[in-house]
Amino acid sequence: MDTNEINGFNGYNGMGQVPVPDEGANRRKLNGRFIAGILIGFLVSALCISAGVLFLVYTNRSRIGSLLPTDSELLSESTMFKIKALEDVIDTYYYKADVDKSVEADGLYKGLMDSLGDPYTVYYTEEELTEMMNSTKGIYYGIGAYVSYDTTLNMARISGVMPGSPAEAADLCIDDIIYEVDGESTQGLSLEEVVALIKGEAGTTVHISLVRSGVADNVEVDLVRQEIEVPTVSTEVYDDGIGYLKITEFDEVTYTQFLEGMADLRAQDIKGLIIDLRSNPGGNLATVCDIARQLLPKGVIVYTEDRDGNREDYNCDGENEIDIPVVVLVNQYSASASEILAGALKDYGIGTLVGKTTYGKGIVQRIFDLRDGTAVKITVSSYFTPNGINIHGVGIEPDVEVEFDSEAYSEDKTDTQLEKALEVMRGKLK
Repeated sequence: MDTNEINGFNGYNGMGQVPVPDEGANRRKLNGRFIAGILIGFLVSALCISAGVLFLVYTNRSRIGSLLPTDSELLSESTMFKIKALEDVIDTYYYKADVDKSVEADGLYKGLMDSLGDPYTVYYTEEELTEMMNSTKGIYYGIGAYVSYDTTLNMARISGVMPGSPAEAADLCIDDIIYEVDGESTQGLSLEEVVALIKGEAGTTVHISLVRSGVADNVEVDLVRQEIEVPTVSTEVYDDGIGYLKITEFDEVTYTQFLEGMADLRAQDIKGLIIDLRSNPGGNLATVCDIARQLLPKGVIVYTEDRDGNREDYNCDGENEIDIPVVVLVNQYSASASEILAGALKDYGIGTLVGKTTYGKGIVQRIFDLRDGTAVKITVSSYFTPNGINIHGVGIEPDVEVEFDSEAYSEDKTDTQLEKALEVMRGKLK
């Protein structure tokens, strides 16, 4: 992984004029040559100091210039002077004097990433990076809800609720719009910014204002954050020997949990498998490819292309191709890595997709360590299904479309999409 260190400087040194007071008639009686000697000595000293300052400035600029790209349009002298001018205005006129310079700097870095107009390209502070890395290991501190971004409303929504979590205890519902967090509006905030507001130390309380379909007033809830250890895979066996395996996201722990879940289902002699990827926001590319290798025939799982057209294939050897019928549950919140798995199963004709058209995130991000505890996550390529389809902004259409009836689920836990998946599977087993 390539990283670049950019060292900069701010501020500059200047020299001011010092007024010499009139020392009266007695001083004017001093010998003229003595006065001339003092003036000459002062002048020589000033010239030496000035020369030293100019030398330091020149050598410092030369050193900085050697560290920055010589052809950089962004890090130009005019840009650096403008940043300094903005800083001077803030320091001189902003009504608060206790401005945190490190927060100001983070704002610059975040703004640079935001300027790309890509919600998946972000700058992580040291604290945010630590939290993000912990979340990929299946542990974080929050309320136990999955959050997705609604590109139509440009606001965050609840896309899933974890069993036994504070979110479940507070009756948060799928499709609830997150309107405010602790009184702060979420309008205009990125998904990462909304999630950052919701997460926090275990034992602290967060107040969330939600807009819920069919409810006139906002739903106001107070939730106590807790340590959430995410069980990314769960299993169940239904009548007629139908196995059910739900993957909530693709973290570092997910592959092991998948193998354990499949072993448990196989031990119960299942005849068919339903893989539930609904509201799965994605995750680790390596993890989803490892899982795909337990299901697919020999061939390409997915391939990526960068901006220069360089292609990278992720392949399957076909040694573990599944030998029973498969149905895959998806919805509008199934994104990224979950779409890779669903797309491959569909392209190879192994799995029948049931539910709603997926989210449509067909791009890949990579994290670059900046070597100071911070990092950036940048979109580096597009990905394509085995049949060469890029689903970004489009999604994957299900073979059998069915709506999720949230009212029925609230009343008696009837899952209309799962019921349809069971129906489709029973048809395959006849």
